[in-house]
Amino acid sequence: MRQLLSSLVETGTRRKLTGKLGTTVKTCAALIAIAVIYTTTVVYIDLFVMTVVFLSAILALLFLMYTAGPNGRLDRPSAMDWLFSVASIVVGIYFFVESGRIAERITLLFPLETPDLVAASVLLALTIEATRRTVGVGLTSVVSVFVLYNLFGHSLPAGLGFREVSYNHFLDIMMFTTDGLFGVPLRVAATYAFLFVLFGTFLSRAGGADFFYNFASSLAGRKVGGPAKISVISSGLYGTMSGSPTSDVVTTGSITIPIMQRLGYSKPLSGSVEVAASTGGSLLPPVMGSAAFIMAEYTGIDYRDIAIAGIVPALLYYLCVYTQIHLRSRKMGLGGLNADEIPKMRTTLSNGGLFIIPLVALSVALILGYSPTYVAAIATLVVLIVSAVKPSTRMSVRDVWDALGETTLRMVAVVAACAAAGLVIGGISMTGLGGKFADLVFLLSGNSTILVLVISAMLAIILGMGMPTPSAFILAAVLVGPTLNSLDFSLMQTNMFILYFAVLSAMTPPVAVAAFAAAAIADAKPLSIAVGAVRLAITAFIVPFAFMYGDGLLLNGSWIDISTACITAGIGVILLSIGIEGFWKDSLTTQARIGFGVSGLLFIFPSTAAIVAGVILFIVSMLMTPHLRFRMKLSS
Repeated sequence: MRQLLSSLVETGTRRKLTGKLGTTVKTCAALIAIAVIYTTTVVYIDLFVMTVVFLSAILALLFLMYTAGPNGRLDRPSAMDWLFSVASIVVGIYFFVESGRIAERITLLFPLETPDLVAASVLLALTIEATRRTVGVGLTSVVSVFVLYNLFGHSLPAGLGFREVSYNHFLDIMMFTTDGLFGVPLRVAATYAFLFVLFGTFLSRAGGADFFYNFASSLAGRKVGGPAKISVISSGLYGTMSGSPTSDVVTTGSITIPIMQRLGYSKPLSGSVEVAASTGGSLLPPVMGSAAFIMAEYTGIDYRDIAIAGIVPALLYYLCVYTQIHLRSRKMGLGGLNADEIPKMRTTLSNGGLFIIPLVALSVALILGYSPTYVAAIATLVVLIVSAVKPSTRMSVRDVWDALGETTLRMVAVVAACAAAGLVIGGISMTGLGGKFADLVFLLSGNSTILVLVISAMLAIILGMGMPTPSAFILAAVLVGPTLNSLDFSLMQTNMFILYFAVLSAMTPPVAVAAFAAAAIADAKPLSIAVGAVRLAITAFIVPFAFMYGDGLLLNGSWIDISTACITAGIGVILLSIGIEGFWKDSLTTQARIGFGVSGLLFIFPSTAAIVAGVILFIVSMLMTPHLRFRMKLSS
């Protein structure tokens, strides 16, 4: 069983190229970053041409950087790798040279020429192989199944079948329009997502990541469960920029997990804390990871509105994690860091407080209505300006060059996943599978709204297992979205619901990629870490249902509705956390735990009757707590 689960996340191994080849790859990567910045902020280039050239260049780097399997050579690319890399460049040149003719031809009316078919077939094969090397068998299998379904699905029974699609027809839609490979996911990867990763890389290189860790240490290091609380704060702040739970775990977890274990946290618990904290970063405004950019592009909702709507649910997420960590640490008798290990807040702010300015600039630019592309560019420029204030943070020309190259190299796996997701989207659109899928969900749910939501949440998690967050979201949005959109919910509600469960797939068993990343650092079983992370972040699986039935949590509605929803949900999260941990000043009885948990749920889903029932149940639960019963006995 374990081998089967491991195969779902198995990828090729990333090489650490050195010498002339390593320098050449880094140089090409930096030039790609400069080209992206130039074409997205300075000049306008046809979107199809831009994405074709971008994908070709990334694939060429990818085949040099990643081995064909876990046992491939790490010192240099094989002959096959060089062949794939050169083929990527040749195909890119062909599409670029023929872009004028491709733009003028009418899809499906003008037949594809033989060179078109060859180039498109090669690019399709390269994309699937790149996905397998970087993302693993999971997404590759999904893409392969959809390709086969497109080509042979006409032979299936009427419920799943459709009219026959020829291979030429398939390639025409997939490779020569913006409805397939060069669709929304890849466009986002080549624009918004790339520039926000650039911002995060520059901020980290200038010392922003160290500042966030020191800031979190100064803020929470002395408190009960200080190391775990540091992990929550620093991982959340870093995760909103990285946009990848797995990347966040590897980056911040390498520091926080060993500290937690040294101060008494068990191996599984230390990993669970880091996974829960890192996963939430992709839901935390203002950046929310690259999936939010895809949501904006796919739905047409302004990214600013998505960021604003995501504030309260994200805060509730971290309130749940923070509260449980506090209660667990008190129950285990775990304190904070030693005084000599905690940086002074004044010193921390003096050394790196200027790094708050880029985040403020980013938020202000979003509120003022600038496009995500310009928001990221402005924030990156501000990072360069504030880092130049002090010699200790000032970035040299070499630092800037290295940051440019690092950004491109960090995007390689994301681009492969986004390209693969585009193939799936094109296939679903071509066959009308989305509508058939909606009919199947309604059939299974018996037209019950709550069952539709439950099934949709489960499908979003399953579709996202073993995949990067952007791919998980777009697959779920295309398959599950039509089902939810047919109900009486707003576009914001349905897509925010899908986004949450797509992100949560990173830590949900059995294929929890973030937990696998943490397992290597914590030296614990991935399944134990994943189960613990889900427990710490349990609110994230509940709040999406709450904002589907009352979007005050998305800051939509009157001030009274919004205030009531936010306050009651905050109370509910704390009560639910107490019930899950079974501790409040002392260990709770089973009855008291159930009472606190149920009262918390009643507060999260507010109505007059629910609040009254929640208050009554809370009072009864309080009377059952050993601490209060002891005090009452003394007073009598």
